[in-house]
Amino acid sequence: MNEKASPTEAVNTATRSLDELSTDALVRVLAREQRTAFDTLEAAAPALTRAVDAIVGCLQRGGSLHYVGAGTSGRLGVLDAAECPPTFGTVPELVRAHVAGGPTALVRAVEGAEDDAGAGDAEARALARPGDAVVGISASGGAAYVVAWIRVARACGAFTIALTSDRESALAKAAELPILLETGAEPLAGSTRMVAGTAQKIALNTLSTATMVRFGKVYDNLMVDVVATNAKLRARALRLIGTLAPANEERARELLDQAGGSVKIAVVMARRGVDAAQAHALLERERGFLRALM
Repeated sequence: MNEKASPTEAVNTATRSLDELSTDALVRVLAREQRTAFDTLEAAAPALTRAVDAIVGCLQRGGSLHYVGAGTSGRLGVLDAAECPPTFGTVPELVRAHVAGGPTALVRAVEGAEDDAGAGDAEARALARPGDAVVGISASGGAAYVVAWIRVARACGAFTIALTSDRESALAKAAELPILLETGAEPLAGSTRMVAGTAQKIALNTLSTATMVRFGKVYDNLMVDVVATNAKLRARALRLIGTLAPANEERARELLDQAGGSVKIAVVMARRGVDAAQAHALLERERGFLRALM
């Protein structure tokens, strides 16, 4: 074979003889190796910063954020996208995820899906728009589905980002902004669901959370656009109103009901002595940033 293997395929000399270790030693070795993911993120911070600023600009101009991946990488993208609406009150179309092999690939491997460049090409042509931001996620950087998505999206005028562990990969070269998570050899050779996957999870959490902070979805370190879709989240919403209004529990419930479940509207109503419609208008004027009205 002449094709150069990705660094993620290398054998980790620090984890040889895993099958001969005691269970305690095995657990400690596997846990220890995950520290590499955190070190990698520190080195990637400048690129992540550029990515956040670019994504925020795209969203402010009406674009969407797309995550594109295959296998573990694709599932991590779906996870991060799925958590944005309940955490930040976003519409589902704002942050979207696409995984090679479609929904079936979320629960079981779809053989050959990551090699299907045609599917990536077709999906990007149908879904990517000028002004969107597209993050291609592939530890090896060689998933043809992801690379094709990025190439087409970039050609159509989207801002493209590569999240990969291989700086020489096709994905890193195809994207406008590569974010290099150089985690190297895995504790289990080639199993990028481990350290590379951990680094991707942290990077995606960082991208989406920092973007939403810059997008006005957070006040202080509080998720003030939380959607109270269950008892736990409603209790959180009430605590937020109680703290920020401030208000006792009974008053917080009244405010939340009058605000249609919106914490920010409820807080502005209490702080400014206005009704829900007026509070909504004030927030619209400030582009959703609660701090300007506190």
